[in-house]
Amino acid sequence: MITDHFPILGLRVRTPRLELRPPSLDDLSALADLAADGVHDPAVMPFLVPWTDQPPAGRALSVIQYNLGVYSRWTPEEWHLPLAVLREGRVVGVQDMTARDFAVTRQVSTGSWLGLEHQGKGIGTEMRAAVLHLAFAELGAREAASGAMEGNTPSERVSRRLGYRDDGTALFAIRGAPLRERRFRLTREEWASHRLDLSITVTGLEPCLPFFGAEDRSE
Repeated sequence: MITDHFPILGLRVRTPRLELRPPSLDDLSALADLAADGVHDPAVMPFLVPWTDQPPAGRALSVIQYNLGVYSRWTPEEWHLPLAVLREGRVVGVQDMTARDFAVTRQVSTGSWLGLEHQGKGIGTEMRAAVLHLAFAELGAREAASGAMEGNTPSERVSRRLGYRDDGTALFAIRGAPLRERRFRLTREEWASHRLDLSITVTGLEPCLPFFGAEDRSE
């Protein structure tokens, strides 16, 4: 089985409503359809890389190619974990987590997107809570970072609800104009005091630990 060689593909994170898992080819097809149908109001750009400015077919193809590519570049020193988010067996979006030199820094960063029809239902908060549980409770992370472009109020609200604190800003050129990103940071202690009262389970993790650079999960 492929998980004998790359166990990351067998990782599962579950909450009362959601399942997060590395996307299968069928999941990628569903994500491509979601992206083609739209991820946000075209008048705003919530991403540093404006991949959603492409036509629907281009958005769909970019989702497939990008997600397949992250596995080919995976190393314990620099990894990117994209997780398809499913609700009642239906793919609704993506929650990802990245890290560089995790064995040393114990720091992760997160990002996400949801199909338009699935927004405003609390899914974004629940899937972020799920990946933070994976980071802090299972991998031994000490800090998590996130960011929200100006105007991306839903993402900022999720961060604040989960206990992140302000961590400065950065200015980028997006669509030929300056746009500021607000950055947030969450320590292990802040996560513990703000974590949601959710039953979260993780399966398939043990063989993945060397791939995350997380064999030593001591405090």
